[in-house]
Amino acid sequence: QVFTFNRVEIKVHPSDKVKNGAPMSIICHADISKTTDFQLKHNFTFFKDGKLLFMTVSDKEDAWYEIPVARSSDTGDYECTVRAGGKSRSSNSTYVWVTGMTKPILTADKKEVLEGEVVKLRCELPKEVPPLEFFFRKIKTNSAPKEKRVPERNQNFSEVEFYVEEGDNILQFDCFGKRQVRSGWESSQHSNKTLVTVKEPFIKPTLTTRPSRNVTEGDQIEFECSTVVAQMRNIDIILQKNRTILDSVRDKKFLKYSTVATQEDSGEYLCKVEQGAVSKTTKLNVFVSELFPKPTLSASMTKLDESKDLILNCSINGLRRANFSIVRKSSSGDILLKKSRVLAIKVNVNDTGSYTCKAEVKGIVKESKPVRISVYAPVAKPTLSVASGSPEVILGKPLQLICHSVMGTPPITFTFYKGDEIKKNVTNDTYAMFLDEDIGLNDNGGYKCDARNNHSSGVKTSNILNVTVIVPIRDASLGSVPYGEVEVGSDTAFLCSVKEGSWPIDFKFFKKTDHEVLLHEVREYSDRTIWHKKTMKRKDTGTYYCMASNRASADVRSRPITISVILAAWQKGVIAAFVLTAMAGAVAVALWWFLRKKKK
Repeated sequence: QVFTFNRVEIKVHPSDKVKNGAPMSIICHADISKTTDFQLKHNFTFFKDGKLLFMTVSDKEDAWYEIPVARSSDTGDYECTVRAGGKSRSSNSTYVWVTGMTKPILTADKKEVLEGEVVKLRCELPKEVPPLEFFFRKIKTNSAPKEKRVPERNQNFSEVEFYVEEGDNILQFDCFGKRQVRSGWESSQHSNKTLVTVKEPFIKPTLTTRPSRNVTEGDQIEFECSTVVAQMRNIDIILQKNRTILDSVRDKKFLKYSTVATQEDSGEYLCKVEQGAVSKTTKLNVFVSELFPKPTLSASMTKLDESKDLILNCSINGLRRANFSIVRKSSSGDILLKKSRVLAIKVNVNDTGSYTCKAEVKGIVKESKPVRISVYAPVAKPTLSVASGSPEVILGKPLQLICHSVMGTPPITFTFYKGDEIKKNVTNDTYAMFLDEDIGLNDNGGYKCDARNNHSSGVKTSNILNVTVIVPIRDASLGSVPYGEVEVGSDTAFLCSVKEGSWPIDFKFFKKTDHEVLLHEVREYSDRTIWHKKTMKRKDTGTYYCMASNRASADVRSRPITISVILAAWQKGVIAAFVLTAMAGAVAVALWWFLRKKKK
């Protein structure tokens, strides 16, 4: 009993494209060759999208999987496997597409709602299997439908809420579903349309004005905002201009608001009625014509010296009769100076500030643009000084100067001079600074500064500041007479000098041992000094150097020199004579001893 699988194939009846709701059969066929005609048990296993779908055992070479009513969820890849006599073979995969979906069913929780309430909808796709996508639509007359999309991964229905807005009257809702398939998206039909009637909780408000929309400044204007309410509960009536709430009432059918009209009251007014989430608005434009123009404040002068006369005059173009007042502005509020159209005062520096005038006609008050008055005290003679305090500067270092005026109304302009050359202009309150970075040997004086402000007295000039330029020490050197070797007991002159440096100069002489030993120091108004060391001794042999410094504060050290203290000539003669005498005595003794030995 030998057999072999030739092939295993899967077929779809009536075809691999079936309409939703139609019957469908999946057929698995095994083509087997046998040596003899013997009976063979076949184990058939059906798969959809790689998952086990159905199993059956048959002695026939065909097995059927029946789907009486095909749904879009039956769309997918089908294959089968046949096992027999220890052998198995699988078919190729076949894609089956069930076109169309079941028609969804839509229900609403309410048939009648108020504006501001919500309608809860439920859309179901019977006998469809998730994942699915649901689309809900809110349909109004003469406007495009509003749509909401809700994906559902675990159920074949979805719920959503729609807000009922102002102006919604008769609403219709429907829904449809979608499923993703290999070729794209499969869509269902639209559901039944559900009708919802909308009622108004209150009507759109009415906004009126008395005596009219067009009034003149000073007139009394009255606003009335009213509505008709179905149920008087938590209802607000609000009157607004721009973003400002002028008045409001709660749980009343109308609001009244009155005011004396000014030009600032021209514009758009809103009457707003709100209850819960519902809000309705009515707009009204009001125009307030001008009763009189803003006054103008003029000044005899805007910049003047202290103790001068200032006249302020307030006027209105084309109008002479009004209640005038002149005020001065301050951070704590307006300061009334005089209830008049003219103010004449003798000014001091404290009168500097902003001034306006006010005019009143029929209870309407208008204010002019501010006028800035500046009163100036003269500057004092400035003083010029060095920032470090000392009128000295080291050659090559910067020099910082300060020009200061103890009096004078700011701003003050300071001018720095080096000789007759202007170096810098600075505007500040009471002082200014100047940095001169180009100090030369000839810059020993000639600095001055000017100070001036807007006072008519003009420029004040400081005294001339003389600055001393300190030249640092350069190239110290040390010499001696005699040089190198010195006889014991003689005198030695040490000469320390510098090539360059401002006087006075501090000179110091040192002998170099295990530690530095200061031998002599002196201050000289010269570029050199001589130190005489008396009676040199043998212990004075060694290395010597000098150091020089001045007000530039930098010590400059010379190269060292070596001094050797030797014996004098007469000392050498005495020592030689003593040595010769000793040698002669020794020779005489030796000769005597030799002769005596010979006699024996």
